Amino acid sequence: MNFFSIFGRYILLMGRVFAKPEKHSIYLRQTIREIENLGLNSVGIVIIISIFIGAVITLQTRYNLESSWIPLYLIGLTARDTLLLEFSSTMVGLILAGKVGSNIASEIGTMRITEQIDALEMMGINSASYLILPKILAAMVFNPFLTLISMFIGMVGGWFAVVITGALPSSDYIYGIQYLFVPFYITYALVKTVVYAFIITSVSAFYGYNVQGGALEVGRASTRGVVYSSILILLADLVLTQLMLA
Repeated sequence: MNFFSIFGRYILLMGRVFAKPEKHSIYLRQTIREIENLGLNSVGIVIIISIFIGAVITLQTRYNLESSWIPLYLIGLTARDTLLLEFSSTMVGLILAGKVGSNIASEIGTMRITEQIDALEMMGINSASYLILPKILAAMVFNPFLTLISMFIGMVGGWFAVVITGALPSSDYIYGIQYLFVPFYITYALVKTVVYAFIITSVSAFYGYNVQGGALEVGRASTRGVVYSSILILLADLVLTQLMLA
């Protein structure tokens, strides 16, 4: 299947997903449930990875800036801006592409091969909107909170690293993460996170929704969803960086 055929089917599916919902109350309940499934259940892994990423960024910056002419507080500043500009948003996006994306593709793919989606269609329900729209909305609402958590925890991880290793005085690190703070960096990271959330949920749902065959095909669809979501996240990162920071 060529690129244009896949892209056309994706656009047609999104047209069905964003069709006017029949009952808003049902969609609201589904969205709240998906926030728990896709968002709250991801907080733990985001915290664990952010601690280590923040610590590694801080220590690597310290070991690459050994000149006595460079103030030590710049290490804290570099770690903070690296987390805000790139790692927290993109890293969380790639983590969720693996965790949430595979979950969505598997869930919807299994419903497809067990004919549950056909049953919904026979009852007159827009299955694409009913199954996919709450997931997209839940991710776009909650993932920015995951990015904010990652930013804070990452800087805490860097502080733990300097305290434990003595790589630089704790006071220099704390001064550095407060020095020349640019609030727009937060806005920039959250905009990227919302775009990533849409990519992860819509692309994974597309591959799950169009599964044909058995359990083996569900696994392949899950893999495709993760791979293409990750590639599109990196492409979106490049485009948004050029548009918002140039």
